[in-house]
Amino acid sequence: MAFANPLYFMLLALLIPYVIWYLIKHRNVDPVMRVSSTEAFRYRHHTWKERLVHAPFLLRIVCFVSAVIALARPQVTGQWDEKSVEGIDIMLCMDISTSMLAEDLQPNRIEAAKEVAVEFINGRPNDNIGLTIFAGESYTQCPMTTDHAVLLNMLHHMECDMAATGLIEDGTAIGMGIANSVNRLKNSKAKSKVVIMLTDGSNNRGEISPFTAADIAKKFNIRVYTIGVGTNGTARYPMSVGGFTQYVNMPVEIDTKTLQHIANTTDGQFFRATDNESLRNVYNEIDKLEKTKMRVNQYSTHSEEFFPFVLAALVALALELLLRTTLLKRIP
Repeated sequence: MAFANPLYFMLLALLIPYVIWYLIKHRNVDPVMRVSSTEAFRYRHHTWKERLVHAPFLLRIVCFVSAVIALARPQVTGQWDEKSVEGIDIMLCMDISTSMLAEDLQPNRIEAAKEVAVEFINGRPNDNIGLTIFAGESYTQCPMTTDHAVLLNMLHHMECDMAATGLIEDGTAIGMGIANSVNRLKNSKAKSKVVIMLTDGSNNRGEISPFTAADIAKKFNIRVYTIGVGTNGTARYPMSVGGFTQYVNMPVEIDTKTLQHIANTTDGQFFRATDNESLRNVYNEIDKLEKTKMRVNQYSTHSEEFFPFVLAALVALALELLLRTTLLKRIP
């Protein structure tokens, strides 16, 4: 057993003056009475209260020593932990074109997609998950990682204003988004490699066609699950006119044939999400994918062992207070 903060043991030196003070204080506390002979007291037995008179003092010491040991943080080192977990490698491929601001999903398409993606990520703690975003061009927002806190932070900062302000070209480059995701997955050793691609439009930008991207994904045994998000018919879309926001109804144009072809080519599936609940059901369905079993050996450099000492300190303190206020209570 090792201690993370051994300097706390110096506090034990405080016990020396305390013990000395206690012995001096209790040396002459017994009442004195002169008698002619002590013969009558030769076979007198001590009562159980007399035997417990120093118990609070001893319990105080036990409490103090246990607390100091807990502060020193005892640790057991050198432990191997071998366990089996299940997981797959996943790239989320999200459309962030300005059309994702349409409000046929609540509060709009992009926020609904982010909300459901967060739930999906939180439900798969053992997976390597990354994030690729695309509009008229594509780039990786977050490489594959098991540090889902970083991934979720990147996902929360994903906004459509990147295309609206010209940071990236607006449009819908489905092929570029898939190709970028495949590039992140191609060297993975996982048995199951998946791209989940979400879009609300038809491919109209990019140097790589969706069909070529699907063939590349198939070559690397990567399944692509495509999601077409948006209501049927028209959708309420905010437009900025003269510094004010006006809403217009724009037709929903999703190239379902292309998305279906991509899914079929890569042994994936095509889903259609027309509202928040159906989008959530899509991710729940994808969540039922086959999971790859992996054996993980984890070496734990230390495990904290302070809790038994904290418990001992609390028990000793409680017993000391109980004895001092009940059985051994002194009346002035």
